[in-house]
Amino acid sequence: MLRCTLILAVLSVTMAAQQPDGDSMHIGSVTVSGSVFERYEFWDFFQGAGQSNYNYSGSLLQLAFSQKTASYDWAIDFAAPILLNLPDHAVQASPLGQYGLGASYFAANNRNTNAAGFFVKQGFFRWKMENSSVQVGRFEFADGMEGKPKDQTLTDLRASRIQQRLIGIFTFSDVRRSFDGGHYDWSSSSGWDFTAVGAIPTRGVFQTDGWGWVKTPFAYAAVTRDRGYAHTNTEWRLFSTYYNDERPVVKTDNRPTAAKAHDFGGINIVTFGGHYIQDVITGAGTFDLLGWGAVQTGTWGTETQKSGAASGEGGFQPNGFGRLRPWLRGGVFWSSGDGNPNDNTHGTFFSMLPTPRIYARFPFYNEMNNSDLFGELILRPFKRVTFRSDLHDVWLSNSHDLWYSGGGAFQPWTFGYLGRPSNGLKGLADIYDTGGDFQLTRSLALGLYFGYAQGGPVIRKIFPTGPDSRFGYIELNYAF
Repeated sequence: MLRCTLILAVLSVTMAAQQPDGDSMHIGSVTVSGSVFERYEFWDFFQGAGQSNYNYSGSLLQLAFSQKTASYDWAIDFAAPILLNLPDHAVQASPLGQYGLGASYFAANNRNTNAAGFFVKQGFFRWKMENSSVQVGRFEFADGMEGKPKDQTLTDLRASRIQQRLIGIFTFSDVRRSFDGGHYDWSSSSGWDFTAVGAIPTRGVFQTDGWGWVKTPFAYAAVTRDRGYAHTNTEWRLFSTYYNDERPVVKTDNRPTAAKAHDFGGINIVTFGGHYIQDVITGAGTFDLLGWGAVQTGTWGTETQKSGAASGEGGFQPNGFGRLRPWLRGGVFWSSGDGNPNDNTHGTFFSMLPTPRIYARFPFYNEMNNSDLFGELILRPFKRVTFRSDLHDVWLSNSHDLWYSGGGAFQPWTFGYLGRPSNGLKGLADIYDTGGDFQLTRSLALGLYFGYAQGGPVIRKIFPTGPDSRFGYIELNYAF
């Protein structure tokens, strides 16, 4: 396995070096493309027994072959993740748990400090008709990204505040996930889009073996409408998903250990939801509004699922600041928690298969039993440079539930989410962060990030000697 990884690494770098910047290589009508991604992370996690301070590197090498015609296209994408210098004492017994993502990688890869893999990331065939397409095989999918809005503000809002809340490829991880199944899409020139997906997620995310399945299939359907007026652009979406998990693993919830240890009943959850985004262009600048919400019903093992989540946000891009092009945004997110661990109702909103880092840039929490009041400032002084700084006040929605982290099932034998006790408290953390994205050339991008979390009562109860945490990274991505 390691030999295959190294061969792909050498081949990717060699082929990239032979191509002019931004140009693709072709073998007849087949396009050869790929990327070399490297991120170096440092963690100073909340301090307890074990290793809370560490550094490690993660790489993801991809090499793809594809062909596009008027009536069909296909692609096969090979991936090789490489993890080096993972911490070997950052996984502790409950309630301390895993100290950051380095600990998650270590636990998921047979407790090895170095791990590598090689697998097919995508391999699909797509038939294209006049207004629709049918895709089968292994592919990537992100809920909330259906259709193609013509307005740039709506496009940016979908990418940063709508997509992958429930289904995504876990973009931030060094392995990521894909889906095996089918994807149907229909769209019209008037702004309508209908999407339907039925699939099963692949392994990956934290473990470097991405070949097999995780038996948590889902079905998804959505209708999206994009409309533009003289000074206003809008988009709305209505969606529904069905999620199933029959794996005989212990669920992560707030029930007593003995109760959930004997509950291997399946999870069958139906989610109904939607989003609405709008911008209004005025002489003073551009205002935007965003709303997202979902409710859930079904079964959680022997319990009945009743949960929900909602987000409301607004922003303003003022004129008159020249090259800085500032964007001020703020809002609040809420998801339900479970108020009684001893009844027959599971009230924790379940995120299913998301990319949590989009909404928790300092990824020690997610969108389950979570309330998040935030403000952010985005500066775009150049076309290829973006700076973003956020301030978040995060607390648990229900003090009888857990502090959750994780992004869903990624291997058959673990549930995919971690939970720490709240001890009857609510305040989680105040988080301050800043980062920059630099498109250095058409092919080379640089990313920088630093976050600081000041732990609240929930964290101080579990980590009394070190309730503050820091996290940062530098990453490079070369695409060819």
